[in-house]
Amino acid sequence: MKWEKLKPPEPDDPMCCCECDIYQYGCCCDCEDLDEAFSRWLKGKPPKSGCQSPVFGALMQNLEISLIPALLLLPLLLRVAALHYLLGIIILTALPGLVLWYYYATHRKKRRTLFFLTLALYSLAHMYYLFITEILPRGDVSQLQLFTVTAGMILTILSLIHTKRGPGFVTASLQEAHSRSQETEKKDSEHLNGSVQSAASSSESKPQTLTAKWSRCPVCKIMRPPRAGHCRTCGSCVQRLDHHCIWINSCVGQANHRSFLLTLCVFLLTSVYGISLVLCSLCPRQYLMTALLYCPGVYSQSSTALCFTCAWYSSIITGGLLYLLVTQVLNISFNVTEREAQLALRNKTGQSRLWGLVVDTREFSRGFYQNWVEFLTMTDASISLRSSLTDLV
Repeated sequence: MKWEKLKPPEPDDPMCCCECDIYQYGCCCDCEDLDEAFSRWLKGKPPKSGCQSPVFGALMQNLEISLIPALLLLPLLLRVAALHYLLGIIILTALPGLVLWYYYATHRKKRRTLFFLTLALYSLAHMYYLFITEILPRGDVSQLQLFTVTAGMILTILSLIHTKRGPGFVTASLQEAHSRSQETEKKDSEHLNGSVQSAASSSESKPQTLTAKWSRCPVCKIMRPPRAGHCRTCGSCVQRLDHHCIWINSCVGQANHRSFLLTLCVFLLTSVYGISLVLCSLCPRQYLMTALLYCPGVYSQSSTALCFTCAWYSSIITGGLLYLLVTQVLNISFNVTEREAQLALRNKTGQSRLWGLVVDTREFSRGFYQNWVEFLTMTDASISLRSSLTDLV
């Protein structure tokens, strides 16, 4: 039961009555707790100790961790971690745990948050600032290497902005365009067949095909194309929904999946290259593969200790994003989205492969080459009447 409460919700799970935000006992996790809390309220009894007060519960539901203390806390923690290697181990181990805790706290509430996007951008800017102010004056970095790191930073931000343009939301105009295309195909088939019987058989088969492929979203009540899914965090259906990425504060779908993959690749290449430059400057006598584990004399100066700690911090982030990139590449190779993989595991219709890194649903896969061709050539099928202004938040 505890695992079910901590598990992130599936994309198309029906909404439970205890998910209503306006109810004063909404802090209760399931309907049994809700019924018991409501019975206590009717009988005039105080709520259980495990349930928060209505005022405190409302504050926790609407509280967004302030971004300014979080941004000030990151450089402070990094400087404290640079004082001693034991402090570095403790702080760098606790940081991912705190981030994961806040992720589950916001994911259970199904809320959008700027915390992770701001933390990612600020970490990127802070690491680049330390590279310019601490590593570059040491004279171990050439102008070409500096240009490469700077170009990688700029390309990462540009690809992130392109990813933020939108995942490809399912709109009513998309359904209308599909209906018109179906009617056009029906008329063409009637004209080519030239007989009433063939036209009747075609008209009977077309609605069956349309009904089989398109489905109605149980949440937003809109007809959506195959492989589309509803995102509870964004509150809309997305074409070929992969997942909702907290680090970009947006969904990853048909329209921005390629740019999302490009952002990951550019960032990882820039990060690995920047970490190697920092380690070569701090530990010139050590091999690059062992310098991150053993670098004698690095804690003798505060500046070198801070840069070494930031190299470890960047390595932890790079390792997490590298795992994400590997899973994305494997999913594309098997032509399965993260949402489809979760649903297949829940319904026990998929098979785990490669030590659980990918789930093979065997539903859309057409071979490695054709799967990548489909991914690289897919386009946004929505017909949006809105302007194409970039949503930066």
